[in-house]
Amino acid sequence: MSRQEHPLGISFEFFPPNTDAGREKLMHTRDQLAARNPRFFSVTYGAGGSTQARTREVVREVGKSGITTAPHLSCIGSEKAQLRDLLAQYREEGIDSLVALRGDMPSGMASIGELRYANELVEFIRDETGDYFEIAVAAYPESHPQAPHLDKDVENFARKMKAGANMAITQYFFTADAYFHFADKARALGVEQPIIPGIMPITNYTKLARFSDACGAEIPRWIRKQLESYGDDSDAIAAFGTEVVSRLCQRLLEGGAPGLHFYTLNQAAPVLKIVDNLG
Repeated sequence: MSRQEHPLGISFEFFPPNTDAGREKLMHTRDQLAARNPRFFSVTYGAGGSTQARTREVVREVGKSGITTAPHLSCIGSEKAQLRDLLAQYREEGIDSLVALRGDMPSGMASIGELRYANELVEFIRDETGDYFEIAVAAYPESHPQAPHLDKDVENFARKMKAGANMAITQYFFTADAYFHFADKARALGVEQPIIPGIMPITNYTKLARFSDACGAEIPRWIRKQLESYGDDSDAIAAFGTEVVSRLCQRLLEGGAPGLHFYTLNQAAPVLKIVDNLG
């Protein structure tokens, strides 16, 4: 993510596949999306660092596209020595961008680690590496599922930004006003860095509902009812999803959003339909 060279534009997130076929498919997806000249790719990191080795491998492969690739880094379940080693490895490999997250505690893990919150992770990265890394953090326009209320969540968010983050990427949402309301509250607390909306294409209602229930993302009732009416008609679901999400993206950009970050689920076609609709 080269610093301040051009508007944020679009970016795409991948997850580390666990099969050879999945990795081959991902590299094809990477090539299709790289042709749209995104500002960066990001690669997720499992609970407690459970996919750390695969994340590093995928970051190397995705980075061969020539597009800046930012690995996710979470602090829950990790000790400072581990994180220090990983930062050193990324620097050796020429990786200069990170997505710094608190992360989730996997079941059965005994220790939460030495760092409890994302702001502590951002401070640690800055203390260890100065300004070498460009750091993105997470934002939750509809409030983090564990936050007592939105105002408290925005305070926590501002703390992360003031710890040294360069930008934020939001959880996905389907109500533009939730993003604008959150951004206004953050600005009122002195946050000046870009807050990039996270965008989830709609391709499978059952999976989307499960994801959304788990992460606290609200699917508006009118969208749920329309998707339910299509039953197993995947083409109708995809067409409706493309229309709804394209309109959402258009409103966000018209309202001043600094870019769009797409949660691809390692698929190119649904994302490209939306990008094409946006011109």
